[in-house]
Amino acid sequence: MSLLGRLAYTIRAKLNALLNRASDPSAELDYSYEELRDELQNVTRGVADVTTQKKRLEIHRRRLRENVEKYDGQAREAMRADREDLARKALAKKQTHVGQIADLSDQIDELQATQDRLVGKRAELASRIEQFRTEKETMKARYEAAEASARVAEAFTGVGDEMADVSRAIERVSERTERMEARAAALEELEESGQLESVLDEGDDVERELDRLSNERAVEYELERLRGELGEGAEAGEPELEPTA
Repeated sequence: MSLLGRLAYTIRAKLNALLNRASDPSAELDYSYEELRDELQNVTRGVADVTTQKKRLEIHRRRLRENVEKYDGQAREAMRADREDLARKALAKKQTHVGQIADLSDQIDELQATQDRLVGKRAELASRIEQFRTEKETMKARYEAAEASARVAEAFTGVGDEMADVSRAIERVSERTERMEARAAALEELEESGQLESVLDEGDDVERELDRLSNERAVEYELERLRGELGEGAEAGEPELEPTA
């Protein structure tokens, strides 16, 4: 599977996981985005590693080229000194280095092609991650808006019940207030007409009337008792008793 194929698979897997999990989608989207950025960082490090290897081979090739020039100069000096044997040795070393330079050039070209390919893939990956970031922010905004709407709906549901209770409480308070206002108005009217004290004293008059009736019954009872006693005394020939003060 190619790098971009793995990336697409990773993104789909993470989005599916978001749909199947009951966690906070906003946090999950941010987490997925950070993981994708980590993947991009890994690709960047891979490009840097390839570039580093290419540079190392280029440095080695430059040194071999310098040696080739050196051996070529030595061969020329040996030929001017009629030392063909030394010139032959110098040229042999030169050819060895020329072969190594050719091999290094092939490797450098391959690394350059790999580097160019990875740089292109990295740019495409960065573009897709940026697109995912835009989609992520859009999804987060939609989710948060839906969540806020749900909270408002729930709040209105609760407020409806509470308002019903409040309305009933207001009605009760209103009724009590009307009764108190009516009582206050009645007392004011009685006070203006001079009847307030008599109304307030009605309780005392009732008590006094009850006391009077009780006293009268007691007196009648005593009189009846005395009549009985006096009647019995008269029959027995006893003198009548004078009442005491």
